[in-house]
Amino acid sequence: MAVFYDTHAHLDYPDFAEEVPQLIERAGAAGITRIISIGTDLTSSRRAIALAEQFPNVFAVVGWHPSDVLQAPADVRPELRELANHPKVVGLGETGLDYHRLPSSKSGGTAEDDSRYKQRQAELFRQHLDMAAELGLNCVIHQRDALEDTIAQLEPFASRVRGVFHCFANDVSAMRRILAMGSLVSFTGILTFKNGQNIRDTLAATPMGEFMLETDSPFLAPMPYRGKRCEPAYVKEIAEVAAQVKDCSLDELSAATCATADKFFARLA
Repeated sequence: MAVFYDTHAHLDYPDFAEEVPQLIERAGAAGITRIISIGTDLTSSRRAIALAEQFPNVFAVVGWHPSDVLQAPADVRPELRELANHPKVVGLGETGLDYHRLPSSKSGGTAEDDSRYKQRQAELFRQHLDMAAELGLNCVIHQRDALEDTIAQLEPFASRVRGVFHCFANDVSAMRRILAMGSLVSFTGILTFKNGQNIRDTLAATPMGEFMLETDSPFLAPMPYRGKRCEPAYVKEIAEVAAQVKDCSLDELSAATCATADKFFARLA
């Protein structure tokens, strides 16, 4: 059986409460040998570390999600630095920019609220990048409807920090710009959707060794599980479609994606 990693899952979410051991067992049976649990705030990051301590094949990424910046402390760096010193923390994030649901889209929200929200996201993203450069770690990047600003903020760090643009759903041109900075992209179950041809086209143009696979569990379950809760075992279904798109064997895809993850995520191997 070809083995794969789930490079982006949220094992600490309530969706998996009391079921993580069974979840990991099912992943192992499907050939998923590494799972990276991603933090979305400091509490979530601590839970990810606790899971990594409990299960040998689970690792953690620590950070604060851009959609929750209004609840973030002014400076997350002191606490991130402490968390990131754990030997099973392999990166920082998820961090980045998300303009999909701005304050002005809600009742009473204004353009001024949008400006403050974007500025706060940019400040928090910069703090993650600062810490990544200081600690020699890379960043898991979330961006939604904010590609240009995300790339512009990452570019000054490109010689010191690499990012993986997780749940990548942009076009070939965007992918090439990201790879040109030394960063990577990562594909989810959207790759398997009937309306995911644009994602398959982007994957087809992405060189082997420049992308990873993930579930973003509990979200975005691949076919034939679409609409249900996603879990790390489903990397198997994502990999099967990815191998078809790349016209390669599962063993070739396994070797390329696992080696890419081992190189990108310090301490993973």
